[in-house]
Amino acid sequence: MAVNWTGAAIALALAVGLGPAAAAFDLTPRAQAALARGEAYADVSPDPDGISGHVRGVIDIDAPPEQVWKVMTDCATAGKLITNLASCRVTSGDQKRGWDVREHVTRRNLVFPGLRIVFRSDYEPVSRIRFKLVEGDLKAQQGEWRLQALNGGRGTRVFYDNRLAVDWPVPRSLIREALRKDVPKVLVNLRRACEGA
Repeated sequence: MAVNWTGAAIALALAVGLGPAAAAFDLTPRAQAALARGEAYADVSPDPDGISGHVRGVIDIDAPPEQVWKVMTDCATAGKLITNLASCRVTSGDQKRGWDVREHVTRRNLVFPGLRIVFRSDYEPVSRIRFKLVEGDLKAQQGEWRLQALNGGRGTRVFYDNRLAVDWPVPRSLIREALRKDVPKVLVNLRRACEGA
């Protein structure tokens, strides 16, 4: 989905047979502690270029990677993950052929204006979704979702990694704090959608 979230939204992940070497990034002690408590974890930091920010998130889900993949790549369920999402539609391409272009339109909230985000996703089923901004209201967005099988494929660790930039007259620290709060919410919504399916 590339959620491209807060619009993520927040797109995915490692196949059942790939094992621990497939992790998207090394987990910090704080991330490991959050996962041990059953929580989602997100870290947001400025990139060295000073223009973009780097968002990383992770959550464990009690559902197999195939189920998580199905939920994440379905426009019909995107609104369950991104609560301020007004619409999701595929504008070109086909996931079955390995890529598509999607448009997410979000509703305004306290920090972020309503956004239109058009992004291309490249799919490696059931392991990874790479996404990149095509056009819209963000200045930059590029990242990926990865899935790592847990417990012999009965569970999934989902990694989210995104570099994004906006061109708004809002302090960057405020945007980073909003993302630090919003990304875990999206990940928890993903877990609910997958475990309830």
